[in-house]
Amino acid sequence: GALIYIVGKEGGTISRILGLGQDGRSATEGEAGVRNNGARKPIVTIIIPTRNEAENVEALMARIGRLPSEQPYEVLFIDDSEDGTADAIRAQIAGAGYDVRVIHRPANERNGGLGGAVVRGIEEARGDWICVMDGDLQHPPELVPELLAEAEREGADLVVASRYQGRGTKRNFSLIRELVSRTLILLARFALPGRLGGVSDPLSGFFLVRKDALRLDALQPNGFKILLEILIACPDLKVAEVPLDFGARNGGRSKASTREVLRYVLQLLRLRHGGAVQRFGRFALVGASGLVVNFAWLAFSTEVLGVHYLLSALLATQVSTLWNFTLTEIWVFPDRRTRAARIKRLVAFYAINNAALLLRGPILFALVAGVGIHYLLANLISIGALTIARYILADTWIWRRKPSPDALQHHYDVHGIVTVESDVRLPELEWFRVADGAEQPTIRVRTHPAPNHSPNSDDGVPHLHYSEGPGGLGFVADIRLAETIEVETSAMLRWSPHVLYTNVVEPILRWTFVKRNYALIHGACIANGGDAYLATAKTDTGKTTTVLKVLNENAYSFLSDDLTLLSPDGHVLSYPKPLTISLHTVAAVSQADLSRSERWRLIVQSRVHSRSGRLFANFLARTRLPVATINALIQMIIPPPKYGIKRLIPGVDIGRGAKLRGMFVLERGEGADIDLSHEEALDTLMANTEDAFGFPPYAALEAFLQRSSNGDLRPAERTIVSQGLANCSTKLLRRDGMNWWEDVASTIAAGPPRPPEHLLTGPAEQAER
Repeated sequence: GALIYIVGKEGGTISRILGLGQDGRSATEGEAGVRNNGARKPIVTIIIPTRNEAENVEALMARIGRLPSEQPYEVLFIDDSEDGTADAIRAQIAGAGYDVRVIHRPANERNGGLGGAVVRGIEEARGDWICVMDGDLQHPPELVPELLAEAEREGADLVVASRYQGRGTKRNFSLIRELVSRTLILLARFALPGRLGGVSDPLSGFFLVRKDALRLDALQPNGFKILLEILIACPDLKVAEVPLDFGARNGGRSKASTREVLRYVLQLLRLRHGGAVQRFGRFALVGASGLVVNFAWLAFSTEVLGVHYLLSALLATQVSTLWNFTLTEIWVFPDRRTRAARIKRLVAFYAINNAALLLRGPILFALVAGVGIHYLLANLISIGALTIARYILADTWIWRRKPSPDALQHHYDVHGIVTVESDVRLPELEWFRVADGAEQPTIRVRTHPAPNHSPNSDDGVPHLHYSEGPGGLGFVADIRLAETIEVETSAMLRWSPHVLYTNVVEPILRWTFVKRNYALIHGACIANGGDAYLATAKTDTGKTTTVLKVLNENAYSFLSDDLTLLSPDGHVLSYPKPLTISLHTVAAVSQADLSRSERWRLIVQSRVHSRSGRLFANFLARTRLPVATINALIQMIIPPPKYGIKRLIPGVDIGRGAKLRGMFVLERGEGADIDLSHEEALDTLMANTEDAFGFPPYAALEAFLQRSSNGDLRPAERTIVSQGLANCSTKLLRRDGMNWWEDVASTIAAGPPRPPEHLLTGPAEQAER
């Protein structure tokens, strides 16, 4: 015989191994768990928190049973029900054909609601990956393999099934529910600016996450929105998304309620402020005292002074706003006051208070007419909602915290050549995101309400201050060329990250790369194996459409669309920024993964960010108008239509680099194919690169950077590019339409040609000859 010892840290370990409940009863009777003992360790644990979902259990488990069995998985139900859901699950286990457990939490152990149930499930899970989904079949189980595949393709730690990404749908959403959903997401972005990355649906309840990447000790779940908790508590996760076709509820009743909305609001406050919700309490008390002042002034002005009651109401609002502002300065945000900015804060506070008055009417109407709430309760909800919104704006904008080194949460490493740290997410560098920042980054970017404006420092560090508005109101950039290039911009650029990157960070990157013996050239790049091909053209010629058509029809690798890194030995490195697209760009690819709303928005975005729009902007740049400020404001209101390559061509391979073998110069005009000499190719590429820059404040930035480097950067850049093109053949393709792609594709398929002998005029070719 054999004596077997089973040792565990937790009291329930032996019971779980033997399939018993915590009290030692059989698993079908106990409440700790039930399981079919699978032969293999599961790759995925599907966690399904349930509350009164007995009607859905049979259909849900049947659909899970039809999932592909190549990847071993287990299903773990965490049940908080009173309707016999746990018994319904147990009844299906024998015929399930896969590993199933159920943990029924007694009423006194249901801490944290749905989020607490998920965390309990993660603690109990045996799989390397955790998939969280609802038990009402609104989340289709058939999507689980796709979540896993996307995690593998992208090397992601977290994959979100998004209702708002690509082909994601919400078929059963009413107009009111759609409005509420989008409002809650917008509220999260206001409360947690820059901390949700590019996640389009941070409130999704359907996602896949790598268990080892989670910090369970940092999670404090309370309510439905466990994904939001994970995104904030674990900011270094690499995130990907897949579209979710959000289905109709199979049975039972929705658990959404006013209580859950309140829990969500409290969760936002906690995630933003940690445990310090007292500040919001003080803000609410100030608002309540303002109501007393408002009523008192209204009565005094109308009854004693004899002013008409409508005018009295208007005056009362202004008096109570001044009262609220004074108390807010003294009591709510005493640690964030500066005398110089007080007038600006007062003006902003008046603006949001009066805007709140205008919003109360539509909110009241939506709650009463749309949701059917009694008008007195609706009035109370509207006041509460606007109080929260006013507080978020006050906290994030008017009395915004001073930036600190700890706020730099976004880290990027561009091929080990340049590192960037920023307190704002830079979407163009998202491909280069890393979990931890360098000890001494190359560039550090901060936004600030009043960037440093003392260019005459005594430390000898080169310093540029560019400003289009007094007191930091407009576009302001302050740059210091120390060992780490310190970039500080006005707070408005926090809300316009594309402008922050394109107009400030990218020009600095261009000349920083030159110092490190690389050139950031204007061209799209495709690789066929180890051979790279560059397509260059003036801005808005049709380069993006050409590249997409080639990739749509051929299994080539994508390296870049707008800018490419070139080394002197002719190697190009990928620089896969999001592509700026238009309606005809989307029409060029058959697989574009854009939702209907994204396609509708594209109509407006294409107009504003079109070639004609940029020509008009360049015209304004030659005037005395604050054009950089105007550009930032426009992009805050109408962001440019930028999408990652995988949204436009799902499944495309993104390469790391290749050897440059050929270059195409795309031009519009009468048809012609012309082989260019080395010098002609070099001149053209340098001119096109220059054409990609130039929008304010580029001239000031370049002059400053050149001056600080003794004016030798431009010749150095030309030398790098000249050497990089040494063994590259170049052909000018002139077409009267935008049909270059077939010639580009056929040339790539034929392989790299050697330049004609009479065109070998570059340094490498001269040496060979």
